[in-house]
Amino acid sequence: MFNFLSQEYVNTFSYLNLFNYITFRTGAAILTSLFFSLIFGEIIIKKLSSFQPIGQPIRSDGPANHIIEKAGTPTMGGIMILTSMTLSLFLWADLANKFIWICFFFE
Repeated sequence: MFNFLSQEYVNTFSYLNLFNYITFRTGAAILTSLFFSLIFGEIIIKKLSSFQPIGQPIRSDGPANHIIEKAGTPTMGGIMILTSMTLSLFLWADLANKFIWICFFFE
């Protein structure tokens, strides 16, 4: 999205040419994902914990210390990771590139 907007206005504002560099967009996407996870991570984990209040299921045939150490560990954290990656993709990627869509759907 930012790439599309910058291409529209690069003739008016020359500094927007910075958005055409893939290294800048990659760094910005990484920081966007990080900040999204840090800001909204606790809220998302609390919401997901309400769906599974007992935490991670523990197998009885595993090590004995797992019963103590892993009890109550929340699961479904991958949803937060995939959400932050998807948000960064839509904000910073060149959505006209077909390889972006291939990687997104086979993620």
